Amino acid sequence: MTQPVTQSSTRDRTDVQQRDVASALSAPRYGRLISWLLVLAVAVNFLWLVATNPNFEWGVVYQWFMDGSVMTGLKVTLGLTVVSMLLGVVIGLLLAVARLSDNRLMRGLAGLYIWFFRGTPLLVQLIFWYNMSTLFPQISLAIPFGGPVLASWNTNDLITPLTAAIAGLALNEAAYMAEIIRAGLQSVDNGQVETTQAFGMSRARALRRIIIPQAMRSIIPPTGNQLISMIKATSLVSVIAMGDLLYSVQAVYNRTFEIIPMLMVAVIWYLLITSVLNVGQSAIERYYARGTRRVVASSKKRPAANNMPAMAVRSLVQKEEQ
Repeated sequence: MTQPVTQSSTRDRTDVQQRDVASALSAPRYGRLISWLLVLAVAVNFLWLVATNPNFEWGVVYQWFMDGSVMTGLKVTLGLTVVSMLLGVVIGLLLAVARLSDNRLMRGLAGLYIWFFRGTPLLVQLIFWYNMSTLFPQISLAIPFGGPVLASWNTNDLITPLTAAIAGLALNEAAYMAEIIRAGLQSVDNGQVETTQAFGMSRARALRRIIIPQAMRSIIPPTGNQLISMIKATSLVSVIAMGDLLYSVQAVYNRTFEIIPMLMVAVIWYLLITSVLNVGQSAIERYYARGTRRVVASSKKRPAANNMPAMAVRSLVQKEEQ
């Protein structure tokens, strides 16, 4: 015999349905909407003020934006960045390996180098390199302690504004890259190093085949930040009469006295370059982070990627020997 459906039981079922989490709706977030509207209003107002302010002289900005002298300075800036960054990464890698070495002398020399170049301002280093001839008018290759001179060069012929800029930027960058690479190498599990030693791999081979590829995921983000900082640091070479982007802009407004629009030309170019570098950095980070989400999602099924089993190392060794 079925029991009659009462009004109270119907109301109870309705209450249960209303309390179901699957059908729940979040409360309207009016505060977030208002904050978005306020920020959008402030941004639009700022852009309007900048666009309509006659003191920016946007016509002059447009006139000089693609000018030949500005393009020449831009090429110098990009060239300095690429060369100095490559040298900084190579020297930084050697310093990082020396810092992790068992040789106490190598560790001490690498630590001294990093201490000096990170402890002095980059601008001071650039000026020091540019005025090297004040300390050493001649650079000689000779036997120490008064021995015969094998070769000698005039310092002013060797230390030009270009070589001074590259030396100052690259050597300073190497000190920072050394610490970044060292931290990345130390982020690799110690079991990886022990496994490579057990299979008789040399230290250089283990770094190239096992350790550095795994450390790249930790090295790439700060290296990208250093590259962007290097783009902006090249503006300091203008003090040693190096014709970079900022120096080219300054040369123009020293003649025309159009300071603000010419500075806006430099600002826009720096923003464009750093924006492209940000996109490239994100793409490289995604490349070296491949499989990270899959490893996290299936961590119960297989070990993490940074705990590579010995058989995987064995297969790499066999592939290298073939």
